[in-house]
Amino acid sequence: MSVLVVIPARGPSTRLPMKPLRVIAGHSLLHRTIDLARRSVTADARLVVATDDNRIAKHAAAAGIDAVMTDAAITSGSGRALAAARALRAADDTIVVNLQGDAPFQPVGALPAVIAALQDGAADVATPVVRLSWQALDALRLHKQHAPFSGTTCVRDGKGRALWFSKTILPAIRDEVGARAASALSPVLRHVGLYGYRLAALETFEAAAPTDLERYEGLEQLRLLDLHLTIDAVEVAPAGFDISGIDTEADIARAEALIARHGDPFRT
Repeated sequence: MSVLVVIPARGPSTRLPMKPLRVIAGHSLLHRTIDLARRSVTADARLVVATDDNRIAKHAAAAGIDAVMTDAAITSGSGRALAAARALRAADDTIVVNLQGDAPFQPVGALPAVIAALQDGAADVATPVVRLSWQALDALRLHKQHAPFSGTTCVRDGKGRALWFSKTILPAIRDEVGARAASALSPVLRHVGLYGYRLAALETFEAAAPTDLERYEGLEQLRLLDLHLTIDAVEVAPAGFDISGIDTEADIARAEALIARHGDPFRT
């Protein structure tokens, strides 16, 4: 069973043009994501960048990573990951990981946990979640007062299989006072936007049209549930600091402030 880690890195962007090449505290977003992948996977995993822009391909090469040129019409990271897998003629039993190129500050343990879940288990898809402390939950609630569709939560069954994902904070907590007294951690799981697929599951997902529930929530992983594909929601330790992705100039400034305060995870 081989592992292919794909970093989708699209050139055009409305809010942040050529986002993969934007520099954060001395290192580009793409090089930071490559660094995260290198720190997270074993040497036998193959790491590639999937892009539609030659400038990004050259930037990947400067970091010693192969780039796969993909169609500019592809709009999703999962679609670009599948295009790369097809171009590389991935074997049927390949695990394909979609490591988004704009989230280099996610938990370092997330990528290996997702790969291990698919290597050792039977789910079709695996994705990481972080259990929120009460302080982190309070911060998420405050954040959602002005950005209600930022931040995704997950509920799962007793075996770790995802039951639902939502932009609403789930589950509701009836006796929160008692729950706070009983544990330093809340029951809320925040989703980390990283996906590992069995190749057949990725093919099925990309062949299906978006569903109504997916459109309502703005969450493509709900299509997986509508297709009755099983998802392991793998709990991992939180990242050193909390910033989900880079989409705006303000996100770059916030990331640089967090690096200055907490230290830079970049290693290579």
